[in-house]
Amino acid sequence: MTRFSPTNLEELRDMVADALAAGEPLELVAGGSKRGLGRPLQLPRTLDLSRLSGIRDYQPSELVLTAGAATPLAEVEKTLADNRQMLAFEPPDWDGVYGLAESEAGKRTLGGVLAANLSGPRRPKAGAARDHFLGFRGVSGRGEVFKAGGKVVKNVTGYDLPKLLAGSFGTLAALEEVTVKVLPRPETAVTLLFLGLDPEIAVRRFAAALGSPWEVSAAAYLPPALTAESGLSSLPAVAALRLEGPAPSVAYRRERLFAELGGGGESGMLEGEVSEAFWRAIGNARPLALPVEQALWRISAAPARGAELALRVARECEARWYLDWGGGLLWAAVAGAEDGGAAVIRAALRGPDGEGGGH
Repeated sequence: MTRFSPTNLEELRDMVADALAAGEPLELVAGGSKRGLGRPLQLPRTLDLSRLSGIRDYQPSELVLTAGAATPLAEVEKTLADNRQMLAFEPPDWDGVYGLAESEAGKRTLGGVLAANLSGPRRPKAGAARDHFLGFRGVSGRGEVFKAGGKVVKNVTGYDLPKLLAGSFGTLAALEEVTVKVLPRPETAVTLLFLGLDPEIAVRRFAAALGSPWEVSAAAYLPPALTAESGLSSLPAVAALRLEGPAPSVAYRRERLFAELGGGGESGMLEGEVSEAFWRAIGNARPLALPVEQALWRISAAPARGAELALRVARECEARWYLDWGGGLLWAAVAGAEDGGAAVIRAALRGPDGEGGGH
């Protein structure tokens, strides 16, 4: 396998053009942390983008950051944290899912997260990674340099190509530079826990909470078998809601939500670092990141269908699961099925009338 490593936009263009002339496909790699996502690639040429790195323009007052596409995400997040800002879409870290050794871990890049359109638990409130992707510069599969978007949040010029590239997994262009919107970090955050709920009831409460005026920023459900894996002590099933913002506002909204959703059942609360660690575990799929032979599925559907899908998959497969995004994201680890549970999961997504939807 031939490996190329451009250092600038011109070299990137020339290497893509050479592969095009030779009729050979290219695998785009920077940190390589997404190689385990989807089917493996066996390609003759690898385009190593890791040298297209570094923060090139950051204006905290404008809430905009521009960087080389292969800039390590850790570098971006530290720079933002120093200015009490963040990537609001909470990019997940799946190193634990892939069982990467410490020497291999921590190689996530800003461009890789955007190209895969990966978002964490704040997705229902803040939107997906693509909603924070303002602009880029790159090279198309025809060896042409092009750019789209810009360095302002309210930019309506031309086609919204950043949204097209987000989720394309490097199949439409090789990114050289990206620009993202950033947001202030919340002053405080708490997590409300409702214990012992059935998944169907939990999903209905999530819908009520996310549709309320109390600005819930995350909603997840863990069955009893997974509560300890998320960093909590062993508990009954947990339905968790996160509130963020100024401390007086969070305190008021917390009391309103407990009053409206408590329903006389057991409840609790997480604060500070414990709350942060819980949501990191949820976004990073830690409850299912065990070193066992399993097929790990990330299933997106309408939030109202989350509990139904989870229960059907668990009933027909040997599966462990949990819900994120208010029921809209189902994580399921299937062990023992010859096809990894593919037939059951796809049938469940289609639904009895064949019109269920999801992916």
